[in-house]
Amino acid sequence: MMTKKDILNLVEKEDVSFVRLQFTDILGTMRNMAVTASKLKDALDERCMFDGSCIKGFVSIEESDLFLHPDLDTFTIFPWRPHQGKVARLICDVYKPDGTRLESDPRRVLQNAIKEAADMGYTFEVGPECEFFLFNTDERGNPVLDPHDNAGYFDLAPLDNGENCRREICLTLEEMGYAVEASHHEMAPGQHEITFKYDDALKTADRIVTFRTVVKTIAKRNGLHASFMPKPMEGENGSGMHLTMSLSKDGKNVFCSDNENSRLSDTAYKFIAGLLKYTPDMACLTNPTVNSYKRFIPGYEAPCYISWSESNRSLLVRVPSSRNGNDARVELRSPDPTANPYLALAACLKAGLAGIRDNEALPPSIDVNIYKLSDKEREYLGIKSLPISLNEAINIGKKSEFIKELLGEKFASSYFAAKEQEYGEYRRTINQWEIEKYLIEY
Repeated sequence: MMTKKDILNLVEKEDVSFVRLQFTDILGTMRNMAVTASKLKDALDERCMFDGSCIKGFVSIEESDLFLHPDLDTFTIFPWRPHQGKVARLICDVYKPDGTRLESDPRRVLQNAIKEAADMGYTFEVGPECEFFLFNTDERGNPVLDPHDNAGYFDLAPLDNGENCRREICLTLEEMGYAVEASHHEMAPGQHEITFKYDDALKTADRIVTFRTVVKTIAKRNGLHASFMPKPMEGENGSGMHLTMSLSKDGKNVFCSDNENSRLSDTAYKFIAGLLKYTPDMACLTNPTVNSYKRFIPGYEAPCYISWSESNRSLLVRVPSSRNGNDARVELRSPDPTANPYLALAACLKAGLAGIRDNEALPPSIDVNIYKLSDKEREYLGIKSLPISLNEAINIGKKSEFIKELLGEKFASSYFAAKEQEYGEYRRTINQWEIEKYLIEY
């Protein structure tokens, strides 16, 4: 546990000149205010104020003053900045002048869900698999839709031109305290995946938003553009952000089964049942962009149906193999990297807890190729489809008591207003496919 004194001593010892006070807006975009080392004590004493009305979904102009309260344990020095006059960061919680939390602070939503779990005796741990693309840039440094390589799954140099950039990203992350478990080239040209260590939910969400910054920064230093867009190229696999999850109680993984004939405990199966039940409600958070739904197409390794399996990798929820029985977990494969990680993890946790609390019944495991089943067979098995558009996800979310309880009415209203505006902008555009399809035909 870091203290104010620890941080001030580190800043002096490491010659840190600037500290970025970071937070995310309702859509998960990182924002920050930089203070000099001489003003750091004011920041640590929670006296840094900013205009919240300039941040979408936070507050109106009439109530614009907000305060940043740094989480001392998030102090990190950026390795890529100058070694003299270094730059560090602190992730902050957002407060109102009366000392209460801002309702629209995404970090608060996850902290509330974590408290709900703690009240039930649980700790929530998550491991993300983060996928992204590396694209070439033009002579002005702007990205072009030209993948940096034409390699495929698990390929290596010389096919994998992004190997050096990916290695530099991993080394930078390790220098910042990440435990990187694996990195490799993914299925699509220019697509990569980096997996870092399983940890508690809040720390994992903080790491995901930092990870995005690191990836984009290192890519730019290598003359490339990194994109977390879920489906940037037609006919190729899209990028997901698979989440492996478990609950522990008194230091023991409660997803582990005491029954040698069962891979998971009853608690884990109820958690899965909760995930399946609330997947349509959560889609507006786990898949929050128009482009997110271009990923849910059969044939591209992304889930399309609300189903689960203990062996089938193509389904929405799967049970990864366990080496020793003590690392039992479940994997949700629908989220993508445009999701606000605080909201996505909070939604998953709350859904799983609801499944446990309400003794939700788990439908049968689907251990066949679900894409070869007919519509009638899927209907007979009770298998429903994921939402197929952002508009559908918004409409489901707006009617959902689950989402209203998760976000709070004020936050939910701001969030859906922003998403409806985004979908409205999309509806007003005419894309090339429409021109080619309809201009001459009609």
